[in-house]
Amino acid sequence: MNNEKALAEEVVSFSGTNPRNCMKCGKCSATCPTFEEMDLHPHEFVSYLASGRIEKLLQSKTIYKCLSCFACVERCPRGVEPSRLIEAVRDSVVGQKGADYLSPDRIPERLDPDLPQQAITAAFRKYKK
Repeated sequence: MNNEKALAEEVVSFSGTNPRNCMKCGKCSATCPTFEEMDLHPHEFVSYLASGRIEKLLQSKTIYKCLSCFACVERCPRGVEPSRLIEAVRDSVVGQKGADYLSPDRIPERLDPDLPQQAITAAFRKYKK
């Protein structure tokens, strides 16, 4: 098995969802609020992972445009969870770079009072070693 397919399998395993269940109906993409911002739409993202082609996904802007709102998950008739797959690829990219991407001094001194504290905590967990 080549390195690309091995990494794709690792990402799929980490996500906990099976992209091979996708029947390519496109409902996930049709309901995505950031569809216009993405270079690879949710159904394309799932298709790439299902076939083990992850290199293009690692370079994709989609991993940063996904809101993780789970609209795609709600619409999928086969239980594929595109947002989980996208997040798993994003985590893989951050892990490969091996650096801290969020330091306390980069957080604005004045935060929006409506910003939930768990959002800040989640960002630290996700973007720190």
